[in-house]
Amino acid sequence: MTGAPGSAPLLVLDGVAKLYRRGLLARETAFRLDVDRAFAGRQIVGVLGPNGAGKTTLFEMIAGSNSPSRGQVRIAGQDIHRVRYRERDRLAIHYHQSYQVRRFRRTRPAFLMDRAASPYPLVHLFDEPQFNTQDGYIGFMLDFFRRLRDEDRLVFVCLHPTAPFQLDILAEICDRFLFVAGGAVAGFDRLADALADPAVRRYLGALADRGP
Repeated sequence: MTGAPGSAPLLVLDGVAKLYRRGLLARETAFRLDVDRAFAGRQIVGVLGPNGAGKTTLFEMIAGSNSPSRGQVRIAGQDIHRVRYRERDRLAIHYHQSYQVRRFRRTRPAFLMDRAASPYPLVHLFDEPQFNTQDGYIGFMLDFFRRLRDEDRLVFVCLHPTAPFQLDILAEICDRFLFVAGGAVAGFDRLADALADPAVRRYLGALADRGP
């Protein structure tokens, strides 16, 4: 998923995996997420998936607040996990639900790390934004997402649809789609393609038949 032919990817998830293990002696994997994808800028990507599948973990790894167990997250060629903590939001910024910015744990002295090459976030990650259906708020937010795209930003919008209007929102604004489930990340060029996928249909239930 690289956008226009010949375009350099803005975001590269290069063999990225996140594992959580449990147990003291016989360590077993309690959670695993694997993703190996590239994204050009100037697009809006809709993200779907069941609770606990790893959508927020994916966003945290992209924004540099959660280190992958292996692999590399590169934004405009920079490994975000090697960038100074206070400058990572110049590459990617993660808005969680009510648009609070996610924080992260510092584990290395900043002076040993790279400076961010961008003065302004290139990747914007909206994690289950709350869409108020009153007073034109949805239209305001959709215009905001489009404006970011028009400024050559890469925008991710993660929703957990509970009503048909939320699928309508994704259909209206998104250029590509991701489905996070079962430890993997599947990509689709159209919402209709995603809604035809058996795993997506199981996740959405009756909403899959009422989609756009």
